[in-house]
Amino acid sequence: MSGDADGERDEGSDQTHGVRTPSDGDWPLPVLEANRLPNRECVKFDTFRAISAKGKGVRHCDIWATACGILGVMRRSARTWVVVVILGCVLAGGAYALTRPGKGQPGRSGGGASAAPGPRATPVVTAVARAGDLPVSLSALGSVTALNTVTVRSRVDGQLLKVHFGEGQLVRQGELLAEIDPSPFQAQLKQAEGQLARDMAALQNAQLDLERYRVLVDKEMIARQQYDTQAATVRQAEGAVKADQGQLDLIKVQLDYCRITAPLGGRVGLRLVDPGNMVKANDPGGLVVITQIEPIALVFAIPEDSLQPVLRQYRSGKSVPVDAYDREGKRKLASGTLAAVDNQIDPGTGTAKLKATFANRDGALFPNQFVNARVLLDVLPNVVLAPSEAIQRGPQGAFVYVVKPDGVAQMRRLELGPSDGGLVAVKQGLAPGEAVVVDGAEKLQDGAKVEPRERAPARTRS
Repeated sequence: MSGDADGERDEGSDQTHGVRTPSDGDWPLPVLEANRLPNRECVKFDTFRAISAKGKGVRHCDIWATACGILGVMRRSARTWVVVVILGCVLAGGAYALTRPGKGQPGRSGGGASAAPGPRATPVVTAVARAGDLPVSLSALGSVTALNTVTVRSRVDGQLLKVHFGEGQLVRQGELLAEIDPSPFQAQLKQAEGQLARDMAALQNAQLDLERYRVLVDKEMIARQQYDTQAATVRQAEGAVKADQGQLDLIKVQLDYCRITAPLGGRVGLRLVDPGNMVKANDPGGLVVITQIEPIALVFAIPEDSLQPVLRQYRSGKSVPVDAYDREGKRKLASGTLAAVDNQIDPGTGTAKLKATFANRDGALFPNQFVNARVLLDVLPNVVLAPSEAIQRGPQGAFVYVVKPDGVAQMRRLELGPSDGGLVAVKQGLAPGEAVVVDGAEKLQDGAKVEPRERAPARTRS
């Protein structure tokens, strides 16, 4: 009876867990779902023995016990994997909590809420506008030209004996540059002197004979014809003496030409002929080139539309100042005056050429040097000057950002005048002493908060 009771309890337990036993008479067993796996108590060998005692399905009970054991092992394995997955999730969440962005930043409250930061001030560079005089000038690119350039050539044929100058040396007018062998001309000079002496003696003899013939003619002791013939002989002797004297002078000049001197003061270039070479008169190559650099000239071209203001200053009788600057237009090289204006406009370029002269005592200007020429036309006195970097341009015209004392940028529209040397004359819209933004204006808007850093104040050019 007890065995029957146990079997009934086991079957009830199996029914409670949703398991169909072999005692129900259904075979083969259905496939169990994972959520309906039997627990460990479902495998009871007493129940199997009771079933065996009744003689019902001994083989079925063995199979059932084996199936329940396998299902229990599968359930324990599934639980292990669930525990592993949960632990992995916990560890990953902890790592993210420790390394998440913004952890520990100031301004976060204890509950995780953060206060929104205020707008940051934009860093800018400012310069102070000031009052001063602004020169109004006309700029053009020009080339430095020597007032005089001479190629020194030999005027006689001969061998070059000595060179008395150094390449690139400054020489004065009349200074000895080179010497040519004078021996052939010295020999010719002696020959000419001998010829002159002989002709002089013949002339004196002819003159004495003519005096005797005059006395005899007066006494009518000789014919008048003989006297006239002697007079012609005297005149021929005088002509021969003059020819000899001319030949002698020519040889002396050629001897002078053997000493080559500087025709003007200036700087000599590279030597073109070395000593020992034979040179010829009017050799195309020459010996050396001399350029006059004190004073020196600057030739530049201006547009035809800008010619009239220059002519008004030039024709007024006043000297028109012209300054020479380097190629970048920042460093002043020399100051001079306008010397000439060309008589026509180049139709190909639409420009007119101007020429200015400079004393150039310090040698700052060099022939064929490219410089920027600035012709001073007028001077605007006591105007507001602003750096050209501060000027911004938009659809409605020019404007600047003025930094107020409270650190707020205000957009100010301007009326501009002429500009020169990085400075712009402001007719209206800006006062002296106001700070304007020269760097960082592209990031600003009207009313923006700024963090200004002052630059050196703008300077007026004298």
